[in-house]
Amino acid sequence: MDWVAIGSALFGIAMLVFIFPRMRHALKHSPKGTMKDWLGYLFPLGFVVLFVAFLIMSVR
Repeated sequence: MDWVAIGSALFGIAMLVFIFPRMRHALKHSPKGTMKDWLGYLFPLGFVVLFVAFLIMSVR
């Protein structure tokens, strides 16, 4: 391993060490999603999945 790889690994570990407590705090104090929120997320995602499947089937 060269110094760039070692530095990148150390930087990645340091990011995890510093970000983990903030992420845990944000998850603990974030608003919880309701069923309406989840449906508002799942419907567009479902349309995107269907559109991609349609594009794949149209190329075959």
